[in-house]
Amino acid sequence: MLREVINLTLLQHTIRTATPLILAALGGLLTQHAGILNIGMEGMILLGAFFGIVGSYFFSSSLAGTLLAVAIGILVGLLFAYFVIDLKSDEFIIGIAINMLAGGLTIFLLRSIFGVKGAFSSPDIVPLPRFNMGFLEGIPILDTLLNNHTVFVYVSWILVVLVYVYLYKTPHGIWLRAAGEFPEALETAGVSPRKMQYISSILCGIFCGLAGVHLSLGYLTLFTENMSANRGFITLAAIIFGRAHPIKTLIAAFMFGFFDALGIRLQVVGIPSQFTQMIPYLGTIVVLFVVAKSQLARKKRAIEGEAHNE
Repeated sequence: MLREVINLTLLQHTIRTATPLILAALGGLLTQHAGILNIGMEGMILLGAFFGIVGSYFFSSSLAGTLLAVAIGILVGLLFAYFVIDLKSDEFIIGIAINMLAGGLTIFLLRSIFGVKGAFSSPDIVPLPRFNMGFLEGIPILDTLLNNHTVFVYVSWILVVLVYVYLYKTPHGIWLRAAGEFPEALETAGVSPRKMQYISSILCGIFCGLAGVHLSLGYLTLFTENMSANRGFITLAAIIFGRAHPIKTLIAAFMFGFFDALGIRLQVVGIPSQFTQMIPYLGTIVVLFVVAKSQLARKKRAIEGEAHNE
């Protein structure tokens, strides 16, 4: 039984299930660095998944689906930024509103455009292309793990490196981080914190759109109501666990992806789905508990250190 669950297939599924988390987390950590907590990533992912299907179905192209999802992500990112930055609305409330809007809108459009309830699938939906590296075919383990994934799997790894370089090795990335940490100093230097926050929100919408496309055109080839399945909140947990650092957040996303893949694999051995579907969320709760406890311990040590110095 254990061999049927813990095997290379589990690791292969982990790579696939972690990909939307990685993509969305890259966007979320950018807004986090800019001083914005984006609760609306759940809705952005869901909208990306739906419009990815719409574009792929009507234009017979996964590229068209991807571009449409990215365009919607940019639009929602701008909407979020306008309410939070310009109108000074509560970011938590606006994020929840976006999630509710996305849930209701996709259900309405699913019935209005495709005339179905619950889920939509069609042979006319063009999935994301899969990539096969021929030089790995003779290496059994690496061939199973790294081949035959959608292009977004490999793109997500490249994007992690690019976001790291952008945040820590470029002036523009330093400005973005300063927008969240030292906005007054950034403004004194002649750079608008508002502009950097807008850029971070737009990039978050793009990354979440790509995450949604991977769900509907890569991981599956269909759309179901609420198919984001709280991945936006799990992504937020990965960002918190990784302290908004691209590499650490990548590791956290793989960890949560493992929990998700484990739940899927446990269904193979006959464990009811009602129990296996709880595993990613239980893992999220445990991780957040550990993070909160470690932060409290650090604060306690800092207070004790200050008291000792006095």
